[in-house]
Amino acid sequence: TLVAGFGSAKCSNEEAYLFQKLIRQGFGHNNVDHCTRLCHASSVAALLENVGSGAVTATFNEIEHADVAIVIGANPIENHPVAATYFKQFAKRGGKLIVMDPRGVGLKRYATHRLQFRPGTDVAMLNAIMNVIVEERLYDEQYIAGFTENWEAMKAHLAEFTPERMAPLCGIEAAVLRAVARDFATARAGMIFWGMGISQHIHGTDNSRCLISLALMTGHVGRPGTGLHPLRGQNNVQGASDAGLIPMFLPDYQPVEDDGVRSAFTAVWGSGDFSNKRGLTVVEIMDAIHDDKIRGMYILGENPAMSDPDVEHARDALARLEFLVVQDIFLTETANYADVILPSSAWPEKTGTVTNTNRQVQMGRPAVPPPGEAREDWRITTDLARRLGLDWRYTHPREVFAEMKLNMPSFDNITWERLEKTAVTYPSLSPEDPGQPIVFGDGFPRKEGRARFTPAKVTAPAETPDADYPMILLTGRQLEHWHTGSMTRRAAVLDWAEPEANATLNPKTLRRLGVAPGAMIRIATRRGVIEIMARADRAVAEDMVFVPFAYVEAAANILTNPQLDPFGKIPEFKFSACRVTPAPPREVVAAE
Repeated sequence: TLVAGFGSAKCSNEEAYLFQKLIRQGFGHNNVDHCTRLCHASSVAALLENVGSGAVTATFNEIEHADVAIVIGANPIENHPVAATYFKQFAKRGGKLIVMDPRGVGLKRYATHRLQFRPGTDVAMLNAIMNVIVEERLYDEQYIAGFTENWEAMKAHLAEFTPERMAPLCGIEAAVLRAVARDFATARAGMIFWGMGISQHIHGTDNSRCLISLALMTGHVGRPGTGLHPLRGQNNVQGASDAGLIPMFLPDYQPVEDDGVRSAFTAVWGSGDFSNKRGLTVVEIMDAIHDDKIRGMYILGENPAMSDPDVEHARDALARLEFLVVQDIFLTETANYADVILPSSAWPEKTGTVTNTNRQVQMGRPAVPPPGEAREDWRITTDLARRLGLDWRYTHPREVFAEMKLNMPSFDNITWERLEKTAVTYPSLSPEDPGQPIVFGDGFPRKEGRARFTPAKVTAPAETPDADYPMILLTGRQLEHWHTGSMTRRAAVLDWAEPEANATLNPKTLRRLGVAPGAMIRIATRRGVIEIMARADRAVAEDMVFVPFAYVEAAANILTNPQLDPFGKIPEFKFSACRVTPAPPREVVAAE
């Protein structure tokens, strides 16, 4: 295979569907992926394996019916402000909020329990909490008997993970682990929310397996105020995944290896069969370019020159390509490597639907016309398909939506006409049903309707601190800048509020390094070095440094580790061993 495609979670459902269709029908293979691979791929892998569906089992609004909620590996106040508002209201009316994160995130001041655990020790901590639930028989026997499988193996596996044994590993006292276990297990209704801190590890799938098991053993699924909710970041990361912008799945998570699934799609597309092999994922595509297995790429609204781990390796790959087409709204870092740039339109300039973190499908309509020669993405992709000799005749996104419905049961009872009037959550059980906020009340889309317990072992991160690289590097977003900054850093107000690349360290660490807040430091890992301004924040532990990844002049992903989780194929963004030193003074060049 010589071509691969990266799609975008900023596009509409219809555009995501057409993009994956173009790669599969036009080039005959499944080498198509998007940014979900770098965010929640491991969560989806664990949910599909153990629950049978990759979507959230309950919307975040359901927290108003809960009496306890866990938020782990997420910083909602900065990254999910709408959901965070619901979380704050929940705590203010007396709900027990349990916040678990290696950083002291903003939500912690609303929390009943704050567990600032050691990075990379999620499995040890969660297994210890489940150990207490088993030992004290706080689990829901009736629910386990009725709706799950593999419980005995899970119970046996958890026996050795006592809080006393795990406390030194995860840095949380045994008494706290016990209190959290009791609060969550004895609650009438409990919810679990998680973010990239859970998924972006080589053991990301194991982290998610633990959270799923915790919800299952306590029976906190399928009722009002209960459920599992990986918080999705980009506006359409749920919808783009549902639409098949993934190398192993066609729309609605139907496996590409299944001959019946492929023939259902080729019948609608009126075309011959395409590959029955899973395609390559984002990081694997970059490796394949270095191995000369891929020579051309079509990148739509994605910025791998900033967002991929070990980004120098990714940039070398982009430079190596024989032909690169980039379709985007700005000249991104990735577009600098392109042979052809196709100017596309932004969300407020187009018609189409998106599906948010709550499984809610909503219509977007143009508020302003696109500038200059920019066009809607679906039109550009349709024109390219016709140049490739495909008989595509779409004249409006509603025609694409109608085609998607033919093979996507999740869209049952949801029509374009309904969406023109109101948003609808899937699954919608009738043409009048606004949608089901909670799913799996009467069983799971797995064999015999049962969810599965999958035991998770403790795995060390792919690289651990040593004498050369003694500190731990964490990366993430910050409130002012989104992802790779290709839009937000062009916004005057946001650039004024947060103009300079910055890293956050504990004040004690800075004192030890002899660096004043605001001074420059140098951060090195086995992949590379950046120079960046230092900031003091007690929320960061003493052996850690936090770097946002929005800044091209000090790109965090020069440093990050591209080692992959074996199940979700997601890189270990959340843990790299690093060394921090004061930056050497910049040479002052005397005026001529």
